[in-house]
Amino acid sequence: MAAVVGRRAPATSLVYGAALAISAALLAIVAGHLADNPGVVSAVALPLGLPWTGARFRLDSLSAFFLVVVNLGGAVTSLYGLGYGRHESQPHRVLPFYPAFLAGMNLVVLADDAFSFLLSWEFMSLASWALVMAHHRDEANRRAGYIYLVMASFGTLALLLAFGLLAGPAGTYAFDAMRAAHPGLLAAGAVLALMLLGAGSKAGLVPLHAWLPLAHPAAPSHVSALMSGIMTKVAIYGFIRVVFDLLGEPAWWSGVVVLLIGGATAVLGILHALMEKDLKRLLAYSTIENIGVVFASLGLALAFKANAMPSAAALAFTAALFHVLNHSFFKSLLFFGAGAVLSATGERDMERLGGLIHRLPVTSFVFLVGCVSISALPPFNGFASEWLVFQAILQSPELPQWGLKVIVPAVGGMLALAAALAAACFVKAFGITFLGRARSTAVERAHEVDRWSLAAMAMLAVFCLLAGILPGFVIDSLSPVTLSLIGDRMPVQTAQPWLSIVPIAESRSSYNGLLVFVFITISASLAAFFIHRFASHALRRGPAWGCGFADAVPSAQYTAVSFAQPIRRVFGSFAFRARETVEMPAPGALEPARLKVDFHDVAWETFYQPITGAIDFATDRLNHLQFLTIRRYLTLVFLYLVILLLVLALWP
Repeated sequence: MAAVVGRRAPATSLVYGAALAISAALLAIVAGHLADNPGVVSAVALPLGLPWTGARFRLDSLSAFFLVVVNLGGAVTSLYGLGYGRHESQPHRVLPFYPAFLAGMNLVVLADDAFSFLLSWEFMSLASWALVMAHHRDEANRRAGYIYLVMASFGTLALLLAFGLLAGPAGTYAFDAMRAAHPGLLAAGAVLALMLLGAGSKAGLVPLHAWLPLAHPAAPSHVSALMSGIMTKVAIYGFIRVVFDLLGEPAWWSGVVVLLIGGATAVLGILHALMEKDLKRLLAYSTIENIGVVFASLGLALAFKANAMPSAAALAFTAALFHVLNHSFFKSLLFFGAGAVLSATGERDMERLGGLIHRLPVTSFVFLVGCVSISALPPFNGFASEWLVFQAILQSPELPQWGLKVIVPAVGGMLALAAALAAACFVKAFGITFLGRARSTAVERAHEVDRWSLAAMAMLAVFCLLAGILPGFVIDSLSPVTLSLIGDRMPVQTAQPWLSIVPIAESRSSYNGLLVFVFITISASLAAFFIHRFASHALRRGPAWGCGFADAVPSAQYTAVSFAQPIRRVFGSFAFRARETVEMPAPGALEPARLKVDFHDVAWETFYQPITGAIDFATDRLNHLQFLTIRRYLTLVFLYLVILLLVLALWP
């Protein structure tokens, strides 16, 4: 085994080391452009692609921000891969496609014409599909790869139609020409719907999310971090580029559509995450929730922009971009932590974990940082961006349409519910995985992972803290993007005293992450000091309460399923069509009682099963055509020819 790992190490180190260096260099370039020349647009046209268009690429403030997200995520993931990749059983199925995946995401963000965009989009999708299929011998992974490929093809078709409508009869596929076209109201509505289908399917909007909880866990953990933390942001970039840039001024009802879809996605995504006991599937469903938060904020920005409220639109748009950045931090961190647990134990079923805080102390600490961040608890970054979202929601009474006056607070309530459920979800994720007692022998033999993986996780944990305690610097760095697409920006935050952030006016709202961090640190330190100094010294650590038994077995602990039971009983009937069946043995029998819970994916059964059933029915009927005789084939050809001639003759 050592010899095999030794042979893998040079190729692994070379690929991930080169990806780390290139991503870091690109990060430095685009971050410098965003900081020093935010208003400068750099464009280049290459003699490739369509003959009359060529391949056009452009770097502006929006693409620069998303390139920062892509390449920062790529650099940290490559650092993690230097250690994690050595445990890969089939590296030849990962290493060729990993840099291709990174390149595809960069090209999508830089593309400045429809042909280059779609070609790069497909390249990104195929590279990520190959990574999902890395462990193709697993039947579940093959099914995940198939569904992902079908959904990716459907999304690309929707994007192709959207760009066709934007190009118009003249076929002007360059983005500059599309900006000047100004499509009509009906065409703009069709483009919005197609972008929600195309970009929304890649991002994971409900009900287009069916592939995401299958494909993200199937991929290697560092690839899962890229897909969940970064690739979904490229899909958000595509939506923003078209809807906020190429489509022109929005109608107020477009904000309603995006708002409602975003709110529903947030609630349903986190409810599904709460029901999961597979750690990586839980994280994948949680991504759906965060994508819903981003789209709800983008919908709010559309509504404010359509009603000539640029300050409120800038606030909502900045909140969306801030959450894009934050989600790339803590979701990548959490997938790295799940990969570390998988490497150390070979398990991702939380029911077989527990007690890892004693065996993986560093991993457990950084995973806890990710859990606190994604739960939107101060002083970490998740709270700062979600707080801005709610500050934007509080501006809704100034909207003129009564529909928006009602819908925006309702969606705000949905986001608040999603935030509360997210906190419960990650209490479960951390508590069941890292606390308590070990539930399997694999956990008892676990040990801390390699230093490369720990360094990558620690770096992201620091980013989560810094973006939470110093959010004003992030908000100000996003102002060029907001100014270019909204026409306004939030007030300068770094000029505020004590590094507070004041999104509207100091009399309305303010938040100081640094002071909150200092207060929490001092309070916790004083509490720990007084407890250890003045509390009883008789007992420092003792056995957990065994519910009346002398030595409770580890299986008697809370499980992931039992933790979620109260929430399942409240929301399960409409969200999952959940049914609980209790099998009680006869009196005196020695068999145990059994509780069986049936879940249903409502979106899959409502939208996808009828389609697959219709396709299966049609293919079964058409399958008879391949067994016809030559005379019947000739008869069919003759009939089709007659029908074609009749159509041509009657065509006006």
